[in-house]
Amino acid sequence: MTRLRRVKRLARRFGKARAFCVVLLFALAALRITDIPAVEELRLRSFDTYQVIEPRVKTAKPVAIVDIDEKSIQKYGQFPWPRTLLADLVTRLRMMGAIVVAFDVVFPEPDRLNPGLAANSFAGLDDETRTRLKALPSNDQVFADAIRRARVVLGESGLPYVVRELDKTLPVTGLATLGGEPQPFMLNFPGLLRNVEVIEKAAAGRGIFSIRNERDGIVRRVPMLMQTQGVTMPSLSFEMLRVASGTDTILVKSDRAGIKSIGVRGLEIPTDRNGQLWVHFAKHDPSIYVSAADILDGTAPPQAVARKLVLLGTSAVGLLDVKTTPLDASMPGVEVHAQVLESALTKNVLSQPNYAIGAELLTAILLGIIVIWLAPMFGPITLIGMGAVFAALLIGTSWYFYTTQRLLIDFTYPLLSTTLIYLTLIFSNFVREQAQRQRIRSAFSQYLSPALVAQLAQSPEKLVLGGEEREMTIMFSDVRGFTTISESYKHDPHGLTTLMNRFLTPLTNAILDRKGTIDKYMGDAIMAFWNAPLDDSEHQINACHAALDMLDRIEALNKTRADEATHGGHVYIPLNVGIGLNTGICVVGNMGSDLRFDYSVLGDSVNLASRLEGQSKEYGFPIIVGSKTALAAKDRFAILELDFIMVKGKTEPEVIYAIAGREDVARSESFQQLRNLTIEMLACYRSRDWDGALFAIERGRTSDVGHQLKYLYELYEKRIRSYMVTPPPDNWNGAFALLTK
Repeated sequence: MTRLRRVKRLARRFGKARAFCVVLLFALAALRITDIPAVEELRLRSFDTYQVIEPRVKTAKPVAIVDIDEKSIQKYGQFPWPRTLLADLVTRLRMMGAIVVAFDVVFPEPDRLNPGLAANSFAGLDDETRTRLKALPSNDQVFADAIRRARVVLGESGLPYVVRELDKTLPVTGLATLGGEPQPFMLNFPGLLRNVEVIEKAAAGRGIFSIRNERDGIVRRVPMLMQTQGVTMPSLSFEMLRVASGTDTILVKSDRAGIKSIGVRGLEIPTDRNGQLWVHFAKHDPSIYVSAADILDGTAPPQAVARKLVLLGTSAVGLLDVKTTPLDASMPGVEVHAQVLESALTKNVLSQPNYAIGAELLTAILLGIIVIWLAPMFGPITLIGMGAVFAALLIGTSWYFYTTQRLLIDFTYPLLSTTLIYLTLIFSNFVREQAQRQRIRSAFSQYLSPALVAQLAQSPEKLVLGGEEREMTIMFSDVRGFTTISESYKHDPHGLTTLMNRFLTPLTNAILDRKGTIDKYMGDAIMAFWNAPLDDSEHQINACHAALDMLDRIEALNKTRADEATHGGHVYIPLNVGIGLNTGICVVGNMGSDLRFDYSVLGDSVNLASRLEGQSKEYGFPIIVGSKTALAAKDRFAILELDFIMVKGKTEPEVIYAIAGREDVARSESFQQLRNLTIEMLACYRSRDWDGALFAIERGRTSDVGHQLKYLYELYEKRIRSYMVTPPPDNWNGAFALLTK
């Protein structure tokens, strides 16, 4: 009887909370159905953890990667190579016994070294030589002939915009469907970056090598089938499987929930509802890489590619084809395709079945009802024990399916949903404690400011020294020649203050408009950072945009000041800034003493950003960025590699880059020409080909109409002539040690 009264009393006490939790339970189910980013991120991270704990173990190596590595570039020059050289590479691979050769690169334009183009471009040729050159087959035709004699799959890139209409005369891979139309579920690329027609028509297959990273930039799924311009196209890796199997048709199985699997003769691969394969990653395997230079010069053993599917791609740092996977922070993009092929051929693939969401929802609802029913009847210790049992069962079941069936069943959503229900129920127990805290607030507000008391009550940990580690992008900017400017105001200090306010205000707004945080002002200098205190998944992109915005606003301010000087009859000195950007792991939080502290950031990446800003004058570019920033921003900005330097006080060298503009500049023919000449100059410089580097500099100066690279070429010419007199040591890796900060 006593226990019954207790249950009734508890039921009355938790009646409203229970009703609210029933509503909350169905609201949480709706969140899972809509799959908001936070829920998806938690699920993906748990799947990443599984792969980290138990990655795929290689039982065979049916795939080889012919790598355009640093060695190959040093020997045969910067990529892209002449297509006659690529034709030799394809021919050698065919003769060595490669089953299928696939290119993880695209050839959208005719070879610039085609004899016909050379005949029209080279000055001083006599008519006979010009006629003989035009009579020669093009490099593209030579490449196409080599492709036709082998089984070659050409790579193509999906684009968010239409470049040109799809050639309907090209053969299209056949598609057989079972269970419904799969096209509505496939990823769609509005445009397609294709190869030149003569090469494309010679290939045995064509596949899209585009990979859509998850929101956090990690590659977990690779689309096997995609839609582009109304046509269904396979991925590069799956097209290799089709060509190797000798079949003309792909079989797609689907249901009302989406795509279930795709297959060719003798092979069926499960996919998610959008036709994407969950890649079961193995650890990075250098043994499957073969240098393209070794293939071309005949030193590679035939068994390296014989009876294997061969992917041709690059691991060279300068070509920036790097992906992040659950196991590797940086993996060459071509190896992702290799891992897809390996896991498919060894039947060691992961899958998240279409019924998984139903199982997760059912589990979450059942556990939620149990918690709503039992929570008011037991004490906190018992409930914690029950929660531990539920959590162990959920995690254990999910792990069992992963290890034995290679199925990805999420445990995080049912666990999170049940935990939220439980926390909501016990919230009522803290009502009286909250009232007591309110009394404490009232008492302390007599001695401390109300704002500080509120912060102390809500998040007392924020008032202690220290911080958290996170990846951030740091900016330092400084006025060039500020001493000269300040001297011109030595009799008008108020005018200098006004000028600095006019200068700092637009720069500050440029940073804040791009989600940046101002750390501090140091006279004419600004320090800022991104990705704290608020998360910013595109902090590198936003920082680069902010830097370019700052230059635009300085230019507008200078124009206004020049007009004012003209009308006022006083001296005008333009304002110019140098900007350094760097991305890396930092500690951010409250820094200072026990009595006074500021929200700031510390770390080696901060120091490097400061050093890069100091080097902007030496290299003649106002914006200099570190390698991690450049890697993240390479597809959105005109980025030019500058140097491989060892800054003062550091032991590890760093590749540094300049940002010359946004995407429109990057696509311009003039910038691409200057970038290619600079890459050629750097390759010669680092391989000690001093004459070749000087020759590249002279050609660069001829092409550099706007004199953007004037200081850079002067700097390298001075270094090279010094090295010609006093060569660097034998173990020189191309890095240049800076003598100043």
